[in-house]
This record gives sequence, C-alpha cells and structure tokens, in this order.
Amino acid sequence: MRIPVAAEGWPFIVPPVAASCILALMGWRGAAAAVAVPGLLSLGFFRDPERTVPGVPGAVLAPADGKVMAIAEVDDPFVGPAVRMSIFLSPLDVHVNRAPIAGVVRGVEYVPGRFLAAYRPEASELNERCTVTIEGDPARVAVSQISGVLARRIVCRARPGDTLGAGERYGLIRFGSRTDLVVPRGTEIRVRVGDRARGGESVMGVLG
Repeated sequence: MRIPVAAEGWPFIVPPVAASCILALMGWRGAAAAVAVPGLLSLGFFRDPERTVPGVPGAVLAPADGKVMAIAEVDDPFVGPAVRMSIFLSPLDVHVNRAPIAGVVRGVEYVPGRFLAAYRPEASELNERCTVTIEGDPARVAVSQISGVLARRIVCRARPGDTLGAGERYGLIRFGSRTDLVVPRGTEIRVRVGDRARGGESVMGVLG
C-alpha cells in the first residue's frame, strides 16, 4: 500500500520523529513534543494524496493545488500564442506537481533566479524556475515550477523523451511557491482569478 507522502519528504519527517520517540522513552516529554513539531509539520507539507482524473475530453488539468492568481495572454516560445494561468501555493497546500495533459516531454529547462514572493507578477520571469514542455494530442502546453520566498528547492523528475499521463506526478516544490500553466490561445478557460485548484483533478481549460 502506498503511503501518501512524497518521497522527498522523508528526510524532513523521520529524524525529528525518531528523536522525539527517543526523548519520550527517556522521560523528557516536553522536549519530545517540541522536537516532534517540525516532523509533523513536514508530514503535512509533503502529503501526496491520490487524485481522480476527470473524464473530460480535451481537458487541461491543474498542475498544482492552490489559488488561481492571474490569467494573461502571452507569447510562449514553445506553445506560441497562449494563455498563462498562475497558481499560488501556500505552505498549507499540497506541493506535488502533476502533468496537465498526456503527452511526451519535449524539454526541461532549469533557470536560476531570485526568490521574490511567488504572488508577484514578475516572479514568472525573475525567480528560479523549471519549465517542462509537453507535446500532446492535439496541443502543446508548458508548466513552470517557480520558487518563492520560502521555496528553495525545485524537484523535477521528468526528463526529455518521457511520456506522462494526464494527472501523473512529476515533481514538487518546497516550501511555498507558484506554478504557471501555459496553454494555446483559443483554449476554453474554465477557471477565474480567485478560484481554488486541485492538482490532477481541476479542469483549468478545454482544448479547442
């Protein structure tokens, strides 16, 4: 049975919990409780629940949990004329990233950068980020994992040539961040600014 925690979270969970158990056995209950707190917080942060992919033809799924903070028309070098939808992830959100469509990974580009607050518009261009480009049938999309003030580690497991299923896990960002989804212009956008998204389940748009 799969434990619903991202593998990257165990180094943050196991040591403080183990130390807490040792302190408790020694009779130092107050210290044990204090030491356990970081482990329990990490357990919540790295949770990785199962999601049910909706059966909507042409659906573009949310690549992350969080609040839709911006929707804008852009010109993307991979997608072309496009719409960019930005999702802000607070430290309380699930931080696992999922593929928005089924397709082949055509590129993975890591760009070092700053650690501005992820909700600032310029974070898309200035912050550390990793962009995955996916070619599906019938369209291309791009997803950018963008670091924030607290997020100092982007994990991307996808590699060029990989085939991803819609809603499949491919990485995460810790601890608080932003994910940008770029879809072709003409896609029927199904969300508005202020909506809440669930990675792998929420339909952000439907390809035309």
